[in-house]
Amino acid sequence: MTPRHPLTPGRAGAASAALALVLASAATGSPVSAAGGEGADVPQGTVAYRSVAQFTTAGKPRDLLLHPDSKKLYVGSDDLPGTADVNESGLHVLDPADGKVRSTVGQAPGPTGTLGRRAVRQLLAPLPGDGAVFFYPLRGIGTAKDGDAAAAGAWVPGAAVTYATAGLTPSTVLVAQGPVLSEVDIATAAVKRSVTLEGGDAFAVDAARGTVWFTDIGNRRMYRIDAATFQVAASVGLPDGEGFGGFTEVDPETGAVWVGLDSSVVVHDATGKRLGTLRGAGTDMPRAAGFDATTHEAFVVWQDAGDTSQPGSDNDGTLTVHRTRDLHEAVKPVVLPAMHVQLGSAAVAVEPGGAAVFVSDPVAGRITRLERATSPKVTRNPADQTVTAGSRVSLTAEAEGTPRPTAAWQVSTDAGRTWQAVAGATSPTYTFTAALSDSGRRYRAEFGNDVGVGRTAAATLTVTIADPATGGNGDGGSATTGGTGGTGSTGSTGSAGSATGGSDGGSGGAGGSAGTSGTSGTPGSVGGGSAGATVGGGDHTAPGPGALASTGVAVASLAGSAVVLTAAGWVLMRRTRPRGTG
Repeated sequence: MTPRHPLTPGRAGAASAALALVLASAATGSPVSAAGGEGADVPQGTVAYRSVAQFTTAGKPRDLLLHPDSKKLYVGSDDLPGTADVNESGLHVLDPADGKVRSTVGQAPGPTGTLGRRAVRQLLAPLPGDGAVFFYPLRGIGTAKDGDAAAAGAWVPGAAVTYATAGLTPSTVLVAQGPVLSEVDIATAAVKRSVTLEGGDAFAVDAARGTVWFTDIGNRRMYRIDAATFQVAASVGLPDGEGFGGFTEVDPETGAVWVGLDSSVVVHDATGKRLGTLRGAGTDMPRAAGFDATTHEAFVVWQDAGDTSQPGSDNDGTLTVHRTRDLHEAVKPVVLPAMHVQLGSAAVAVEPGGAAVFVSDPVAGRITRLERATSPKVTRNPADQTVTAGSRVSLTAEAEGTPRPTAAWQVSTDAGRTWQAVAGATSPTYTFTAALSDSGRRYRAEFGNDVGVGRTAAATLTVTIADPATGGNGDGGSATTGGTGGTGSTGSTGSAGSATGGSDGGSGGAGGSAGTSGTSGTPGSVGGGSAGATVGGGDHTAPGPGALASTGVAVASLAGSAVVLTAAGWVLMRRTRPRGTG
């Protein structure tokens, strides 16, 4: 039997992870390796469910309830055949993370109040804080919570209860005894009011709209019962079929009624208008459904007919997920191995937000935990960059997904036609120094997880040669511009009456101007000044404005020597010139 209670909506979504990658490398060039990523190429943000655990600790599970307050997983069970030494029937309380049994409530009152081991067939509603209301054969309505030694319970008068679910108020439940629908007090099992129909199999409560929907598979009808008057307000025809009923559930968010019939699910809106029909694979039959108001999705469990002689029977069941607004498939169907209806119907419980889904298999005596996963979705692409050779490069990419995506950087040397993974670039940081050979290469990040692979847009790296005029030297460091040579010092003025003139000014340093010649002393002779010291910056191949000074020869000294030689020559010429005659 399937759970007949809406789960309280909550805020719990698939965890997401943002991964920032900074590319900044110490190696020149781009080594390559095999491509990164773990899954196949799928659209970014694709949702999937994957089996992460199986619990075999609760006998033959018949119904599931994930408590909205305590978050514990309640399991109603029969005894599992083949375990004669242990009676596993009762109410089991499990840790939903690992399936560990917290406690088992196996005792409940019989029709005379005597405690005995009781199987639990349906979980009807959660108790405030913790615990559950449940139905146990043949007419028992019980309550218990984690740690109780025995359940409290009372027996409904009349015929055997054929179906039960949550009531219209917190203190009541609804039970079907064949075609008779009754509202029953939980504590005493006293019948408060009843209505008799032509027939009936299962029903569901739409408390928000004050409606109960009761399906009559044999007569292919569905009755809408007004909660205020507890009378039939309308009836809706169901499609013809073979007469197999799976479930009747109401989406608490929209009020739509989902009915499992034979190998299809027929959906009507809150007024009874037909919205559409869902069909399973092969001979799979819908046997359980749950809803999540956060994701606006419906979860349907399909079980194989279990007769491999029938065409389409493969002995495997399926979990399908549909958007409740338009019934379209929201997730790729998940195969549930060896899930058939020969020994009982499955049940499903959905964690608010859809992060986890629990499916029971009474045939195998197990509960499967499935978790929601999403393929990587890129939230930040690396940007194009232009750098000089020898500079450090930093590229950044981010993606989110569940489970957390791993990353691998890739490089293309042929304008994006082919890609290869950069060896070692699989961690959040990777460093390199740009070389001229890297210019024109494209880089992208590939993110992968169990669901699939997603890639960023490509970023192009442009590497330029450093400009000497602005200080670049093209080999990884910036060049230091040579300083301008200093101005040579002015020669001191010769003292009056001295035979030796003042010293010449010093020559300019590299790039500097020549010093100024010293002033002559006595009119009779001129002394040669000493050369000034060289002052300036680095060695340059092209001379600066003070190029003569950079030769290391003092301009003032040359000028002084020229004056002495010229004067001496004039005197010599005058002495050797013959006197003219007459």
